[in-house]
Amino acid sequence: MLLPLSAAAQPDESTLQGQQRMSCTSIMVGRKASADGSVMTSHTCDSWYRTWMQIVPARDYERDTVTAIYEGRMHTQSAQDSTKLYRRGVIPQVRHTFRYLDTAYPCLNEKQLAIGETTVSGRDTLQNKKGMFMVEELERIALERCSTAREAIRLMGDLVKTYGYGDSGECLTIADKNEVWIFEVFGEGPKKIGGVWAAVRIPDDEVAVSANISRIGRLDLSNPDRYMASENVFDVAKKLKLWDGKSEFSFWKAYSGENYFHEKKNYSVREHFIMSQLAPSLCLSDTIEELPLSVKPDTLVSAEQVMRLLGSYYEGTPKNLSGRHLIPNPKRKDKQGNLVENEPDSIVSPFSNPWMRPDEINMYYAMGDSVMKNIRTVSVPWCAYSTVIQLRAWLPDEVGGVAWVALDNPGESPRFPIFSGTKSLPPLLQTCGQHVERDDAALWHYRKANRLATIRWGTYRKMIESARDYFIQKGQRELPFVEQTWQQLNSTDSKQAQQMLDGYTADFFGATIQRWDDMARQLWRQLWAGF
Repeated sequence: MLLPLSAAAQPDESTLQGQQRMSCTSIMVGRKASADGSVMTSHTCDSWYRTWMQIVPARDYERDTVTAIYEGRMHTQSAQDSTKLYRRGVIPQVRHTFRYLDTAYPCLNEKQLAIGETTVSGRDTLQNKKGMFMVEELERIALERCSTAREAIRLMGDLVKTYGYGDSGECLTIADKNEVWIFEVFGEGPKKIGGVWAAVRIPDDEVAVSANISRIGRLDLSNPDRYMASENVFDVAKKLKLWDGKSEFSFWKAYSGENYFHEKKNYSVREHFIMSQLAPSLCLSDTIEELPLSVKPDTLVSAEQVMRLLGSYYEGTPKNLSGRHLIPNPKRKDKQGNLVENEPDSIVSPFSNPWMRPDEINMYYAMGDSVMKNIRTVSVPWCAYSTVIQLRAWLPDEVGGVAWVALDNPGESPRFPIFSGTKSLPPLLQTCGQHVERDDAALWHYRKANRLATIRWGTYRKMIESARDYFIQKGQRELPFVEQTWQQLNSTDSKQAQQMLDGYTADFFGATIQRWDDMARQLWRQLWAGF
């Protein structure tokens, strides 16, 4: 069944622009900061981008072959769709490319190289749309050709210098099985087809967050083990009068200058909240100009913690929107009309939820509920997909790298594993569901139950969250078994090992689909009388 979305269901241009200004969150974890020694990067793709994904196989090419660089793949319906797909140019192809997981922002290859993304925009005057590369194509080429984060950074820097960068400001969180880096790139302005970038390695025992704001500050290029940058990083800033050349250089101050609230800060609510959750002992202030790029967490960080943080909405803090809408407590009086002293005067409305639409919030505000003001949460209902990627040096690459993928709102949806060694994905994952409601697109199997549960979040959150948590815990519990089984099978029969690995992803994914379909039917039955 294919149903086009109504005009009311489609986001208007102003909504899209507002979301894109605050779209995507990435958490990075060094190997000594993680509970199991994994290096981690992550990404919430919070916008109207495609949800289809595929495994692109490794390939060999003849000499003197070229490969095309495109714009528009993030809005296609499948790998075969070329609607509004534009070729921006070609570059020489290498003799061999690696297998990789092709998502809207390509994210993991067979060598345990992984990339997260978050748009930082920066100064509008820096963009030059004549540059060949959009950021998603930089990611694709890096995953096809590189096996380490440092290789990827150098390659992308060379590509930007040679062919130009045509996108707005972007941050890529690039990890391999040993280390994780934060890489930020901007254009050089309308008069120069090129680009300017900087990269900083997150210390092994620290964590970092990027959420749509340039985070890189001081650069110590005398320490190449920790810092990298384009050779023009200082000259461009001086030429464009973004830095006086005398004061201490700050990358974010020069090339961005502010957050999306136009505050002169290198962070906003999400960065401060996540870092405060991971390192509460630091008592990080939200009034300072510059939040540290990375911090040492109070306790070692698990993949499950990263998943939960990407699904969070400030619950337990004054910023939690779903805790603000109070109604009289019906249990305050018993059947005889007597006051029940141990019952509070008011309770949170079951209709209150963390992801209210702006028009809902405006309605409550117009009715005099002055506390109903929206704050961008970490998890959002307009998320296309999200990934939490673990990379493990002590395991073979095939099972050492694993992307835990969720479609739709990461605060509600389950996660299923796709490994560096995975070679095929279920058909439901290979069709986009963003622009048309269709049963052959995985997105809608999650979205229906999620949206119905959100209508009465106070009532139905237990159903959704318990199912979500079941699959999070199932994945972490079964991961050692998958790693061990694959290695045992691969030692004697590599074909059988491959079938097991692909089959495990398909079975795990299929179980999540079945559970969410069942919940959608159950919720429809319970909401028959109206919303």
